[in-house]
Amino acid sequence: MPGQPVSGPRTVLVGAGRAGGAFHLALGDAGWPVELVGHDDLGSVTGGPDGPELVLLCVPDGAVAEVAAQLPPDDARVVAHCAGSLGLDALAGHPRVGSVHPLVSLPDARSGAARLRGAWFAVAGDPVVAAVAEALEGRVVTVGDDRRAVYHAAAVVASNHLVALFGQVERLAAAAGVPAEAYVALAGGSLDNAARLGAAAALTGPVARGDWDTVRRHLAAVDPSEHEAYLAVAGLAARLAGRELPPLRGG
Repeated sequence: MPGQPVSGPRTVLVGAGRAGGAFHLALGDAGWPVELVGHDDLGSVTGGPDGPELVLLCVPDGAVAEVAAQLPPDDARVVAHCAGSLGLDALAGHPRVGSVHPLVSLPDARSGAARLRGAWFAVAGDPVVAAVAEALEGRVVTVGDDRRAVYHAAAVVASNHLVALFGQVERLAAAAGVPAEAYVALAGGSLDNAARLGAAAALTGPVARGDWDTVRRHLAAVDPSEHEAYLAVAGLAARLAGRELPPLRGG
C-alpha cells in the first residue's frame, strides 16, 4: 500500500509506454502533481514559472537525445531521463539535467508502479531526481557517466539474460516431459542463496563439483542446438568455482 501522500515538484512525464505509465501511477499515488504526455506532444510542455519543475523522459534510450533536443532550455526546470545505459550528455544543452533509472522490470503500467515502490534507483545529476526515488521509498545508488554502460550491462544480465536462460529451461523441460513451472521454485531458491551467500558460495551442481561425466551425459541427451548456450553458462560456472572446463562433447 502506498504511504502517506507527499507534495512534490510539478512533473511532466514524456512517453506514454510502460515506464511512463508506471511512473505516472506511482508518483501520483505518492502525491506528486504529474502529467503524462506522448513524445509527440511536447508542445504542451510549457516553460517559465507556470511550467513543470521536472520533465522526465520515459522514452527508449535511442530516442532520449532527440526528444530532449525538442525542449527549449529553461533554467526553471530539470530535464531528466530514466534510460539505464545513458549518461547526462544525452541531455546536452539543458542547464539542469539528471537521470533516474529503476532497477526493476516494468511489464505494464500498474504492476510496474507497484514494483517502483521500494526499488533501487541509479541517479545522477540534479538533486530533484533523488527526490523521485525518495517519494517512492526507494534506495539510491549514484552512478556516474563513466560507469553507466557497465551498470546497465549488469542490469541486462540480471533481468533479460535470466529470462533468456529460463527460455532454455522451458525447452529442456518440455523435452523431458516436465512442466517448466516445476523449476521455478528451484530457480528462485538459487537466486535467494546467491543474494544471501554470494554467487561463489551458492553455486552447486556438477560443474561446482567437477563432475564432468554428468556434464557429458547432459550434452549427449539434449538437442545439439542447446549445446552452445549450455557450455557458455557452464564456463561461467567453472570460472566462479575456480575450475577449468575440460574438453566436453555430447555424443
